[in-house]
Amino acid sequence: MIHSLSHRQQGLLLTGGGALIISPDALLIKLIGLPDSEILLWRGLLTALGFLLIMLARHGAGTVAAYRRCGWTGIGVAVLFSLSTYGFVLGNQYTKGGNVLMILAGAPLIAALLSRLFLGERLPRRTWFAIWICLFGTSLIVLDDAGSGSWLGNGFALLAATALAANFTLCRTRPGVDMSPMLTLSGLIVAATAGLLGLAGGGIALPPVDSLLLLILLCLVLLPLGFTLIQRGPLYLPAAEVGLLMLMEVVVGTLWVWWLLAEQPAPIALLGGGLVLGTLLAKGLYERRLERRLRAQI
Repeated sequence: MIHSLSHRQQGLLLTGGGALIISPDALLIKLIGLPDSEILLWRGLLTALGFLLIMLARHGAGTVAAYRRCGWTGIGVAVLFSLSTYGFVLGNQYTKGGNVLMILAGAPLIAALLSRLFLGERLPRRTWFAIWICLFGTSLIVLDDAGSGSWLGNGFALLAATALAANFTLCRTRPGVDMSPMLTLSGLIVAATAGLLGLAGGGIALPPVDSLLLLILLCLVLLPLGFTLIQRGPLYLPAAEVGLLMLMEVVVGTLWVWWLLAEQPAPIALLGGGLVLGTLLAKGLYERRLERRLRAQI
């Protein structure tokens, strides 16, 4: 069925679906409640296994060839994805969640600037307009939680946003090449570096059963599925638009926290979430209408 959709619609479906799948990420990190090095170690190992299983299911005997097609560009993608993972996890540990979400909301802007600078990609005015509206809407969502926080945590969040934007931009340099296989390598990089940090700090113990089950749900199931879809987004969409669709994770992730932790959303936060989702929906419907007009003229 997905092949009956236009090139652009496939990108929207893959990226938006992936963002929804990974939306409980920040909530589950807080519920797991492990030290930084342990979260990163298990996150790296389990996501690497999850990505590998997905690759084997998708490519079978052609799995090795799929990895080799990524080339040196794929190595860069893996490193950048690893940096974004470190930035996101450590950002949530060292500063307020609102700060992290607010800084991550700047990823589409960073991606747009990188794509313009290195790839010469020009975005239509409606996309720039949507980026700024969604950035404003996200700021309303996190207004109550945002604060001075920690400069270290804010720096990690900025690292996550920049590395994520650079990752999507780098993928656009190899049109038609699926870079999602390199997420396996990224998981191994995260696990190896976290393991070294854990050993330097006195070792790493097996997590409690409840934390381990949450880790398996998040890192073996949700993250591999979601990020495999998202990493395929740049095959169909500009890097900035992939980042823009990932703002759905901010909105839905905040709703997960409110629902499962029984936090009452402020009216201004509801307004911000509605603004983000409404903007993405309106933009998608408008562009679908444009596509239909173009097809009718052919």
